[in-house]
Amino acid sequence: MQSALIEWSARTRRDLPWRHTRDPWSVLVSELMLQQTQVARVIPKYHAFLQRFPTPAACAAAPAGDVVRAWAGLGYNRRALNLHATAVAVVQRHDGVLPDDLDALIALPGIGPYTARAVLAFAYERDVGVLDVNAARVVHRTAGRRLPPRAAQIRADELVPPGEGWAWNQAMLDLGATVCTRRAPRCGECPVVAHCAWDGQSADPAPGANRQSTFEGSDRQGRGRLVDALRDGPVAIADVPLVAGWPDDPTRAHRVADSLVADGLAVVSGDALVLP
Repeated sequence: MQSALIEWSARTRRDLPWRHTRDPWSVLVSELMLQQTQVARVIPKYHAFLQRFPTPAACAAAPAGDVVRAWAGLGYNRRALNLHATAVAVVQRHDGVLPDDLDALIALPGIGPYTARAVLAFAYERDVGVLDVNAARVVHRTAGRRLPPRAAQIRADELVPPGEGWAWNQAMLDLGATVCTRRAPRCGECPVVAHCAWDGQSADPAPGANRQSTFEGSDRQGRGRLVDALRDGPVAIADVPLVAGWPDDPTRAHRVADSLVADGLAVVSGDALVLP
């Protein structure tokens, strides 16, 4: 299975900008941007962000609000705050260099097990399994059964060929994203179909992607409108209902604004909201 997948990837690997670097900070930026955001939207933002904040030190030295402004168009703005907090912690704890240790990476704010392993594999070329929703689909389907999370991670780690952590994980991510898809997997084109325990017809053992609630009309939409407005300048508290899109529901609008303050995405300054 390993050699077949690596050979397939060498022929078909997607040419993505973060695959041309082993800089841990650049890898981390790409991973946080790619969470729940399409690759096409991330690419221009990735280049612009790294031009503005090329190192953890440059990011840590900037106000958190500047990082939120640079995140415009990517959504899920708390990721920007997490990245800024991580940069500050890296400067304070690790002399401005992301650590190459799993536990030390997970101890940083906003970095979970997946992101930590991604940094280890794609920046430090460690032989660890990177298990996002796409790679997890491959792991469960080739195993032919639904695995508990810990067992899935163990299997993902065991599948990595020695010395091939970077190439293997890129191949797994591409396979899950382009061939072993959640809907209508193209088993006839799969380079590892001969090693797969799922027949493509019986009950799918892969965990389904997390389903988001409808965005239109949601609190997330109102939060996004407020943060977009704050990128341009202060928002008067009296104008919050209009800016959030709910002029006839001020209670909801102010509740959502309060949640931004609680999350650190906004602060109250006099009679207005501003970015931190």
